[in-house]
Amino acid sequence: MIVSKNRHWTYRHSALAVALGMTLAGGAAHAQSNATGTLFGQAAAGSTIVIESPDTGLKREVKAGADGRYRASSLPVGRYKVSLIQNGTAVETRDNIQLTLGAGTEVSLGGAAAASNASNLEGVSVNASALPTIDVSSTDSRTVFTAAQMQRIPVPRDVTAVALLTPGAVAGDSRYGGVPSFGGSAVSDNAYYINGYAVTNPLTQIGFSSLPFDAIDQEQVLTGGYGAEFGRSTGGVINIVTKRGTNEWKAGAEVRWEPIGLKSDPRNIYYPRTGNDEDGTIYQRRESNKSWRTTYAAYVGGPLIKDKLFIYATGEATRQEGSAAGNIEHASRNNYDRYRYDTPRWLAKADWNITDNHIVELTGLSDKTKRYFDDYSYDYPSATHGTDRTDTGQQKDGGEVYIGKYTGYITDNFTVTALYGRSNSVHTVTPGGASADYPYVARSNNTSTPAALVYNPQYSNYVPSVPGAKDKTRGWRLDLEYRLGDHSLRGGIDRQDLESTSGSNGYAGGVYYLYSRSSRPTNPISTFYGQAAPATGGGYGPQGYYVRKRVFNTFASVEVKQSAQYIEDAWQVSDRWLLSLGLRNEQFTNYNGEGQQYVSQRHQLAPRLGVSWDVYGDSTLKIYANAGRYHQPLPNNVAIRGASASLYTNQYFTYTGIDPASGAPLGLKALGKPYSTNNELGQPKDPKGVASSTLKPQYQDEYILGMQQQINPAFNWGVKFTYRNLRNIIDDFCDDRPIEDWAKRNGKQYDFLFTCALFNPGRGGTWSWDVDGDGKLEQVHLTARDLGFPKPKRRYLAMDTFLEHPFDGTWYGRVDYTLSHSFGNTEGPVLSDIGQSDVSATQSWDYPEIMEHANGNLPNDRRHYLKAYGYYQLTPEWTFGATGIAASGRPKNCIGLNPDPNSYVAGYGSAFFYCDFSGTNVTGANSVATPRGSQGTLPWSFRLDLNVGYRPAYFDNKFLFQVDVFNVFNSRQIQNITEIHEQSTYNTKLNNAYGRPISFQDPRSVRLTARYDF
Repeated sequence: MIVSKNRHWTYRHSALAVALGMTLAGGAAHAQSNATGTLFGQAAAGSTIVIESPDTGLKREVKAGADGRYRASSLPVGRYKVSLIQNGTAVETRDNIQLTLGAGTEVSLGGAAAASNASNLEGVSVNASALPTIDVSSTDSRTVFTAAQMQRIPVPRDVTAVALLTPGAVAGDSRYGGVPSFGGSAVSDNAYYINGYAVTNPLTQIGFSSLPFDAIDQEQVLTGGYGAEFGRSTGGVINIVTKRGTNEWKAGAEVRWEPIGLKSDPRNIYYPRTGNDEDGTIYQRRESNKSWRTTYAAYVGGPLIKDKLFIYATGEATRQEGSAAGNIEHASRNNYDRYRYDTPRWLAKADWNITDNHIVELTGLSDKTKRYFDDYSYDYPSATHGTDRTDTGQQKDGGEVYIGKYTGYITDNFTVTALYGRSNSVHTVTPGGASADYPYVARSNNTSTPAALVYNPQYSNYVPSVPGAKDKTRGWRLDLEYRLGDHSLRGGIDRQDLESTSGSNGYAGGVYYLYSRSSRPTNPISTFYGQAAPATGGGYGPQGYYVRKRVFNTFASVEVKQSAQYIEDAWQVSDRWLLSLGLRNEQFTNYNGEGQQYVSQRHQLAPRLGVSWDVYGDSTLKIYANAGRYHQPLPNNVAIRGASASLYTNQYFTYTGIDPASGAPLGLKALGKPYSTNNELGQPKDPKGVASSTLKPQYQDEYILGMQQQINPAFNWGVKFTYRNLRNIIDDFCDDRPIEDWAKRNGKQYDFLFTCALFNPGRGGTWSWDVDGDGKLEQVHLTARDLGFPKPKRRYLAMDTFLEHPFDGTWYGRVDYTLSHSFGNTEGPVLSDIGQSDVSATQSWDYPEIMEHANGNLPNDRRHYLKAYGYYQLTPEWTFGATGIAASGRPKNCIGLNPDPNSYVAGYGSAFFYCDFSGTNVTGANSVATPRGSQGTLPWSFRLDLNVGYRPAYFDNKFLFQVDVFNVFNSRQIQNITEIHEQSTYNTKLNNAYGRPISFQDPRSVRLTARYDF
């Protein structure tokens, strides 16, 4: 079942209530392992409780304490039978107890009269499959989806798509792959686990290693309030446990097909009306884009030795094929792409019950993708493509993950778990459509060049990685749990080392030319960077024509080491009150491409406090609260460019002509020397100057108050209030004015080429730089006032409410409504405004002027979000499912040039919350402040998905044919737009892309599934 604080109805006055033990007088459990669950409850003092898995034969015996409470922790998720033993005989049995991930399941036996009347219960056996309860042992916010429910609900077979059904989750910017944002967080703030091992992307923290979807047994999504064992996340946690073998051999096969003929066309993209020549004309023809997908999957699992040794293996092979036309600004010779994605994935798992008290688990999985593409010519006027291939290429990405885990039930009260894992991913690219023989070229608009059009000869400017790009992780953790009276004590340590080799050649062909035209050719392009007026350069310069040349190159092998220790006490204060007290201590150390340490963060203390009140003592009404601090480490990608040598330069030229074959300018005459806004000129970076020695990690404080209640046997409801406050972030600043002022105050001659440096915005810092050029480092301390930046602000306020109908053998349904507000001056480590994925190295904090008017509604703010999903079991053969979503739109921004063309940051480009709406030519004189989110919001989006499943009785309900229809009404609303209003220099036309859609909702599609389970 899908579990989100589910609950049951208590039959207080029936004889069955005694048999079921529904007089639940305490015995709560807390702080479950991130890959297991816990059973707990009340029984006669000193009695024996036997917990047995009918699937694997695993058996545990525990004693009820003097207070009648018992607890069995760190149990593998799945079905269990719980029996009360008196004088060697099972006097009461609860069958079919479903244990869910990270949850405490309460099973009380014998009721309040167990001590005196247990003998009268001999032989009572109750099936508990339809009796879910509110988990009064938890104080966090979680939703658990089981494999059975993910099959019945119409949802894409994708971990992220499932996670987006949870309250407070929204899809991040499409340029980040739609990775979820939880509770107003950035897409890089999440943590991901498979069978207890962290599989978060080690380079950027955006995304994760995936697995065959059918391998998922349960997917847990933690959206807040999680315990001290979880860290390295200020967003949410997606936690997966996989299926395992059982005492019964099982196998199956499945085919999923998304046919091209049943898929609607995507929307075309048109130039917005900005006063440019292209107004209203087509930018990218997408209506002719076609794609289809087929997946073949199979699994097998069973016992090698009954009750002892089990295996499970599954694999899936997905092929997606399609074709797409590029935008009109690409060269016609290779502007049509035929592509194929092959994604083979597998998972294998072995479980060894050495004894009932010692368990070993081994997991291996592979997640790889190969992309092949062929380019053809495309003619926009006739909307036709050529038949002769003009280019080809391929890309390979992914690798393997291996995990080993030991669980030891040393005594009834003492449990030990140990885990080790490692992963390896490679990223190789054979460029195609990105030729080394041509530069990458673009133009500001159609009037940016003397000729009518200049086409980009490259199909793509994307050079995703350099040869040798790879990621490696290795990690381990040790957790101990001990029950002492009313206290359940847990503690542990963990360590993870993340290595990344990455970089970029920047642009196809190694150089990027941007053609522009100034309406005032006698004005300098940039006085600050020494770029003269176009009229001084000859050629087409006197007419205002000029070109910018950009070069960008990075490469490094870097590493981050992360470790943590935690302790947590779940204190059963009384029968109805549970208090959780936790403390986590984290350490993060980052190394640059030379193996030098440039960031060391120690003693990062994160207290966690939770309380749960079982109001009536019967799990029908719970009030809970949670407060905690959460830290986020600095990812590897910062060191690739920010802490290692990199090259990023701009230079302006006039020209006398344009090569029609390559698009490159001819007869170049420089208007100035190459410059770098970040002073990235290829020189090595001293680690003492890369980051402040007092640098603190990103952290966030969170407060939750919630309630869950059972209305009647059919319905549950709840409400939760959340407040999140981002207290600290890491980013880089590139402003050397505070350093020059420091030199003057200290009598130093300023002779320093400053690049950028990591700092905590809104705080002071200390760096070591050779400010006066004498070859010796000076320790430079700059206060927050010296630096001139505001404090970072990201706040999230939300009210989540839900109504749920637990599955009663006929139907399940849940409706969630979230009213929320995400606001501040920073999204966090990424910048969705422009799709910048330089995690913790965005442009936002380069100069204080960029932060003017930056406070407002943030990109992941969706004020209203309604989600509903469920299914109806009409007969054993027929099942119907539905998912519906309605969401308010994303805030819109207007980002332009600094209003003062003579300011220190005038040459930085369009990065400021100022826009000039006076006409099509920008002078800056008429710019007005356009605070973040002040341009309204995008329209609401709606989506309805439906499915029907048929399991013929003729095949003993083992064969499934299912049809899923996604986006039934073919709603294709805009999801994000280009928010850059002005070009990168003054005296040019407005950006013809301002307001242009970047992505839409996926159009209607159909998935056909045929499955047979042996």
